[in-house]
Amino acid sequence: MSTLTVTSADGSRLHVEVHGRADAPAVVLAHGWTCSTRFWDAQIRDLAADHKVVVYDQRGHGGSPAPADGGKGYSTEALADDLEAVLAATLGPGERAVLAGHSMGGMTLMAAARRPLFRQHAAAALLCSTGPARLTAEALVVPLGPGRLRTRLTRSVLGSRAPLGPVTPLSKKVLRYATMGPGTAPDRVDACARIVHACPRGARYGWSQVLAGLDLEADVRELRLPVAVLVGTADRLTPAVHSRAMAAALPHCTGLVELAGMGHMTPVEAPEAVTAQIRELTLTYLGVTEQTVKEEAEA
Repeated sequence: MSTLTVTSADGSRLHVEVHGRADAPAVVLAHGWTCSTRFWDAQIRDLAADHKVVVYDQRGHGGSPAPADGGKGYSTEALADDLEAVLAATLGPGERAVLAGHSMGGMTLMAAARRPLFRQHAAAALLCSTGPARLTAEALVVPLGPGRLRTRLTRSVLGSRAPLGPVTPLSKKVLRYATMGPGTAPDRVDACARIVHACPRGARYGWSQVLAGLDLEADVRELRLPVAVLVGTADRLTPAVHSRAMAAALPHCTGLVELAGMGHMTPVEAPEAVTAQIRELTLTYLGVTEQTVKEEAEA
């Protein structure tokens, strides 16, 4: 693994990791709200054997400091700027990659859909457990019927400035209810809890305000490349209604996968299924055959 610090358009610094071989097919992974590069550990372990895997911490998360200008540094434009900076720093001229984004990472791909570097480097994409708009209106974390009251309470819960505190049995129970399927293994709940609780409060709040007002529906239609969509049927944060609408709106949707009983944290809850979707995209759109992968592994 190699690490580097990449500077975005507004001077924000981003922690970036590159795993695997430099000459292997490239995959770029963008994590979601309150997460970090560690969210992709299962995918990195599998894919790095025969891919170049680029992961980075979204600004304010993990090893990437919060933007110096506070609230102004949190926006969908900043997400797109940061992704373009990562692509420019880690991919060579003309090098194509499969891009996968989970939750806010998927929104990052949408926000960058019109950007020249995105279109230059992105061969295909995976939108994983995400949505383009109406996030608080459609979220199911508050057990009420749809309407203004549920939307207002959801915005209050997700936009809270309160510290999360240490990881405890109670906090893990709350996290599992809100973000994971009911049958998720305890060790995977624990892994997600430690990642989420490590997110600085300022970044959690700053991005929550962006997500509350998100509207990237027009950008979904600008994703003019092959895109796979994946969601858990028990996702309370970005329910399947979003994924179904995106699949219908995308110019070239390669398929919609709905994972029965899985919640919002699909790369951790169902790592094999998520990795399989990424591998299918690299095999199909990066000109890599299964025989090539086997020969390179044996070389």
